Amino acid sequence: MINLAEQPAPRSPDNESRGDIIAAFLRLASFETVRLTGADDDAARTLEAGTPVYVSAIPGHPPEQQVTVAAQLRACGAEPVPHLAVREFAGADAVERHLSGLTAQAGVRRLLIVGGDRREPAGPFHAAIELIESGMLQAFGIAEIGIAGYPDGHPRISSDELDRALAAKLEAAVQTGLAVHIVTQFTFAADPILYWLGRIRDLGIDFPVRVGLAGPATLSGLLRFAQVCGVKTSAQTLARAGLVKTMLGLTAPDRVVRPLAEACAGDRLGEVTPHFYSFGGLAVAIRWAMAGAAGRIAFDHAGGFTVDAP
Repeated sequence: MINLAEQPAPRSPDNESRGDIIAAFLRLASFETVRLTGADDDAARTLEAGTPVYVSAIPGHPPEQQVTVAAQLRACGAEPVPHLAVREFAGADAVERHLSGLTAQAGVRRLLIVGGDRREPAGPFHAAIELIESGMLQAFGIAEIGIAGYPDGHPRISSDELDRALAAKLEAAVQTGLAVHIVTQFTFAADPILYWLGRIRDLGIDFPVRVGLAGPATLSGLLRFAQVCGVKTSAQTLARAGLVKTMLGLTAPDRVVRPLAEACAGDRLGEVTPHFYSFGGLAVAIRWAMAGAAGRIAFDHAGGFTVDAP
């Protein structure tokens, strides 16, 4: 196990160096959304061209809605990366129709492949690996996929099962010629992420990782999403901490970003970048991350920082 506590202690950086480290980390951020409001559209246009913005798949919503959002993001200059939840599709033909819409209308070349939350699949696909191995993705020009990771665990799957499934999906992607990265479920504390990163690196999993973080949102909203998504351990930490930092009345992820950025500044943990779930709105998440990326950071004495958002 990569034990950060056992590593040689680096020289403590001053605040200017810390600010540079955090800014560099945030400049690599990707984002996630369900829909685009007018404010979201405007904010997406301020991102560096090609910034990945993932588009969630909402159970029960028509797939065409996801195609529309992906096309809007492409028009903004972002790189749309839709989720594809395989258990939601009634058959291979339904998957093919959706892939056709995403690639033709939104120029999608990357997807996040997940099993989905349905207990009983709507069709023949029970797990993400089945679609990965099918060759269907490459037939529609998909060049890269994301695979889900769970630093906080999964409410229905053991850690050993998660490890085996992750390794199998990564291997299947490589064997079928797909580039692959890992996108983690969101957490509210740095320790579970760093422990999980060290563990998968020890297992020989050296693929790029986008660590999931909750963008600025209300505390009650974050706790609600945590309950729905089964993120318990770090949610309890958040609840005890209360309103850690506020921007326009919202909690911000500064106390998670700061230790992550500093721990990932070297190469001990491989390629690690932040991924913001926009529970408080995509525009708010983008403004917060971009302010930090621009270095508009003021440190506090509680292990976090504030940003001067534009």
